[in-house]
Amino acid sequence: MSLLSERPDHWIDALPQAVVLYRSGTVQRLNAAAVRLWGVTDDRARGRPLLEVLRRHTLEALCERGGELELDVAGRALRCQALLEPATSGAISALIVEDVTEHRRREAELREAAAILSHEFRTPVAGLRGVLEALEYQMPAEMQQNFVRQGLQEVERLARLVEDLAVGFRPTRARTFPISEAFARASRLLAQDVAQNGTPLSFGEDQLVRADPDKLLQVLLNLIENAMKYGPRGGAVQVETQARGGFVEVAVLDLGAPVPDTDNIFRAHTRGPGASGNGSGMGLYIVRSIVEGWGGQAWAERRGERNAFCFTLSSVAGMM
Repeated sequence: MSLLSERPDHWIDALPQAVVLYRSGTVQRLNAAAVRLWGVTDDRARGRPLLEVLRRHTLEALCERGGELELDVAGRALRCQALLEPATSGAISALIVEDVTEHRRREAELREAAAILSHEFRTPVAGLRGVLEALEYQMPAEMQQNFVRQGLQEVERLARLVEDLAVGFRPTRARTFPISEAFARASRLLAQDVAQNGTPLSFGEDQLVRADPDKLLQVLLNLIENAMKYGPRGGAVQVETQARGGFVEVAVLDLGAPVPDTDNIFRAHTRGPGASGNGSGMGLYIVRSIVEGWGGQAWAERRGERNAFCFTLSSVAGMM
């Protein structure tokens, strides 16, 4: 007996995949997902040639020979599989179509992450190799200490790269908390840099927000470090907050030179015109990815004499 009954029960309509049952090139049944995909009712499709319903010679040929293929239809990736029954048995064959767009998007994200890892890790790894090769030889203690410091700097850079890349892929652990908690954590972690640069750092009014605390901290660290790096030495960095209905706007302001292209600077591997050193050009890209991941927006603009790097997150209004 065929695995595909000639008179399937209603359970076929519960399948997420689009299913077309056919015999000898003629449609016998469409399930609910197939009706949505091809925009034709089951009653109108029954008894019609496959080509009239599927409207693609590629799918008609697949139904004739069996097998699998993947199609791009109106920006959607569709995996199509034709299960054939022997023509002599008079049994019904099936075309099964699954929307794999989201799966392909995730694959693309993983490929992008792998490319970022390959590109960004190359420089610090090469630096560490050079330091270790140099330390194999006898040298004055002062020079040796200098190489050790260089090696530690490269290790710290590797650690930050791992943190930057990992944050965007961790499961979200959102909770409700006062944003001052994130400000306090950022202040502690940046205390040494603030002292070395002589940068006054201040934070705005407390707001009750709902977010992943670790991801929010990563966004703040990226933006504040950029402000200290590209602003004038000793120039004040301010983090301002403002409640706007159902969300909170956070702005990190610095006294740096105007940014000429405030949108493209958020693209991967893009650095500002005044950038120096061995930065990866990934900081703002990571910021925008994290913020958009929780449903917010990230952008940059000029406010008077200051650059403002802004983002939004959900607020818990009236609970402070």
